[in-house]
Amino acid sequence: MVRLVQKYFLFAVLLLALAASFAYSPPWLRLCYGLALFLFGMQNIEEGLRNAAGGRLESWMRASTSTPFKGVLFGTGATLVLQSSTLVALLAMAFLSSGMISLAGGIAIILGTNLGATGGVWLLAAAGQNISLSPAALPMMVFGILMGFFGERRGAFGRVLVGVALIFLGVDEIKNGFHAFGAGIDFSGTQIGGMGEVLLFFAVGFLLTVVLQSSHATLLLALAALSGGQLTLMQGFAVAVGSCVGTSVSTALVGMLGSERGGQRLAVAHVLFNVVTAALSLAAWWPLTHFVMAAGQWLGLNELLQLALFHTLFNLLGIAVFWKLQNRLAAELCRRLPDKAPAEAAAAPQYLNANMLLSAETALMALSREIRHLDKAGMEVMCHALFVPPQLLYDDETDGKNLPAPVPPLHLDVPQLYETRIKPLFSAILDFTGRLDLSENAHQEQLTRDHTAAWRIVETVKESQHLQKNMQQYLTDAASPAAADYLRLRRHVFQTLRLFCRADDLPSGAERAALLDKLRTHTDSLETFRGRVMVKLRNKELNGWQASSLLNDINYARRIGLGVAEILQSRTIENAAQEEGAAAA
Repeated sequence: MVRLVQKYFLFAVLLLALAASFAYSPPWLRLCYGLALFLFGMQNIEEGLRNAAGGRLESWMRASTSTPFKGVLFGTGATLVLQSSTLVALLAMAFLSSGMISLAGGIAIILGTNLGATGGVWLLAAAGQNISLSPAALPMMVFGILMGFFGERRGAFGRVLVGVALIFLGVDEIKNGFHAFGAGIDFSGTQIGGMGEVLLFFAVGFLLTVVLQSSHATLLLALAALSGGQLTLMQGFAVAVGSCVGTSVSTALVGMLGSERGGQRLAVAHVLFNVVTAALSLAAWWPLTHFVMAAGQWLGLNELLQLALFHTLFNLLGIAVFWKLQNRLAAELCRRLPDKAPAEAAAAPQYLNANMLLSAETALMALSREIRHLDKAGMEVMCHALFVPPQLLYDDETDGKNLPAPVPPLHLDVPQLYETRIKPLFSAILDFTGRLDLSENAHQEQLTRDHTAAWRIVETVKESQHLQKNMQQYLTDAASPAAADYLRLRRHVFQTLRLFCRADDLPSGAERAALLDKLRTHTDSLETFRGRVMVKLRNKELNGWQASSLLNDINYARRIGLGVAEILQSRTIENAAQEEGAAAA
């Protein structure tokens, strides 16, 4: 509580200080206003294009990472369109975490995002300081707002128009504000000289990007200062390199905190690429910068375009260095950051995090994988209900007929396991789905199937709680007439769980459908079991109490069989839909 109060107090102090600075310096207010318009415009473009694309962006990303060249092209193109390397990098991390792309494919996308980011710099540099973009922004703003009244898809494109208009307005305001505010500021006269000056402005670019969360905004400020003569070209080069490292670090922090192992590996790869690229640029500083200036003079480029050229060349340098190392880097990251053991996160979600909500396809893929995680936990808890070691579920030599005898003491541990392993996962799934915003019917249908599958596994585990009570009583007393029947029922339920677990190993839909039929037939065979109990009751081999317990537990076993069959049917439908989508892509 104290920390929360301190947080809000510091936030209030910051707002008051900012308001006081605006009252003191109108040019500073204009500069910040332009920067706010620029950042808000970029946010509108990101969200508008993501909503307009629907699931197409996800399909394109899956299809565009089959080769390194395609991955780089996708990263470049997506960043050029979305004008946000951060968004594309976070999408790549989310897709990798959900298993939709490989780590090597994600690294290729990261290489492309850095190259795509240079496109925005060229556009900003080409606009120069003598062209006002406001006249074009005003009609775009009007049309964009009007499109918002004509349906969701048109409204998404309208939001893109509004975003572009805000960027145009922001660029003009930043230029004008910087000229007024920076009239008395002149970094070009800095007397440090040498690499010390380069490192100083590298740090400036890095810190500005971390604070603003946008390398485009940092470079726009650098271009404005360079145009006004308040920054030398060499200093602008250093700011550009610092902004490159800054955007990777800020993106990686989000990725590391909001991703599982796959996303964390890609976040490290992103930082490694940008840091190594920056280090190479600083190591080859004098030949690289002098080559850019000489090329700029020969091509007739002004200083703004020379800065854009430098930004492109040092990113191309990084791609050239890493091009042949992508697979080796992926393998090394997998070795250095191995997957966590399942036991480490038995009661916590493994695939659900905020990054997955960036797109509907990614969120649903992550949800599906988390439900598989819940299924696995549920099967293992039900093994406890049968007093069978859970690891036997994954032993191909165990078919249920040669189960080891239960080892006393037999504890009623399913209620506790439900509270520590099943309920937390189910709650996390419900919290995650509550944050989803799905507009397409296919997505909503898949969400309904996933909800049903998650609820069914929870209900099935609850059924096993009742089964465990009598299992404990009759398996402990080997002399009981019902002990042999409970051993038989124990084998039957374990075979049900084994059949369910085998489904993930089957490659084709036809094989999974055949397994589903086998599972249903196995569940129906409980009727024979029920008839055997009634025969024993008539022959006085069982008393009424024992027969009643067996009949009740046979019913619980049947519900477990029907429950896992329903889950498997839902999974079969989902796999078929994914196979159709992959074939269409």
